[in-house]
Amino acid sequence: MDFTPTEDQAAARDLAARIFGDLSTPERLTAAGTGSDPELWKALCAAGLVGAVEELGLLGLVLLLEEQGRTTAQVPFASTCVYGLLAVAAHGSPEQRERLLPGIGDGSVVVCGAFPAQGGVRGTVTGGEQDSTQGELTGTVPVVPWLRDATHVLVADDRRELWLTPVTEATRVEAVELTAPWSAGRLTLDGTPAERLGAAGVHPRAQVQHLPTHPPTPSPYTDVLATARTAFAGLQAGVCAGSLARAVAHVNTREQFGRPLATRQAVQLRAADAHMDVEAIRVTAYEAAWRRDAGLPYATHALTAAWWASEAGLRVVHTGQHLHGGAGADLDHPLHRHFLWGRQLDAYLGCGGEVLQELGELIVSESESESESEEAEVGEE
Repeated sequence: MDFTPTEDQAAARDLAARIFGDLSTPERLTAAGTGSDPELWKALCAAGLVGAVEELGLLGLVLLLEEQGRTTAQVPFASTCVYGLLAVAAHGSPEQRERLLPGIGDGSVVVCGAFPAQGGVRGTVTGGEQDSTQGELTGTVPVVPWLRDATHVLVADDRRELWLTPVTEATRVEAVELTAPWSAGRLTLDGTPAERLGAAGVHPRAQVQHLPTHPPTPSPYTDVLATARTAFAGLQAGVCAGSLARAVAHVNTREQFGRPLATRQAVQLRAADAHMDVEAIRVTAYEAAWRRDAGLPYATHALTAAWWASEAGLRVVHTGQHLHGGAGADLDHPLHRHFLWGRQLDAYLGCGGEVLQELGELIVSESESESESEEAEVGEE
């Protein structure tokens, strides 16, 4: 296991850091309000960072999202890469990859995700043929982050099938404001035409014959959700790192009774705990991403990263508020943006308790499967 970035990943991370640092300033964020920054999005796409994610892998994307999180840059970068580029590259048909990936890479196609499956959207294939790639969607998704920026939305229906549909085909899109400024919307579908992502119920790599000791290939829904949880954990690592950096700068310059706040032992211990939490979020996200890129099972690792992002993420952004005193509660203070993002990422794709329950159930399920495989092997002998 080696999380050391490749030369290309490190170069892309450094380039992203420069672009986010130059264009995602507090002044520009204030001017953007609750919407996204189109100039920043154009700069990222022109630099080739979106298209490069297909080669950089999930670990490379996590590194880039850390840099976005440090500045809370308001662009649909994570959404487009996870629900668009990586989802289509891994699970789309050859025709879908040829048609969609170039547009995603140059920024003309922006994808958001209606995840996870909430049981509120029904997908039906056209003509009743279950292997058809064309279908219709009916239902409502109350909140879809970056829906107002998107040209396409990846929808998970009640059977956990994945459908891709242009936003212009939706029956209704209504603006919804979240804790963080994620340009979200309420998506209403009523017989909306959609195309299935890949073949019906078949993973592109499912043609490979797996040995009994090998884990089954995850479904597209399971893989995309785990990828999203890993990627957004990386984003949370950046949000928390940025919050802690601002807090450390503040306590080193803010004096109380003639001494900087940073000289107080209680402040040092609180900051040290926050640093350890940031590292825990980061390393679990790195591990899950590395395993996916290496073709190894990573479902439990993605859930572990998501749990740390939720539980530890909340602690870190609250620490940032606490160490800033009253200044941290100022809605116009740059630190407050990190607090809002941290709170939003805590609940996105499942809060800590939900993720922990899912992780426990998955571990039990995997243990039972291993026991059954061992019993079968003993019986054959």
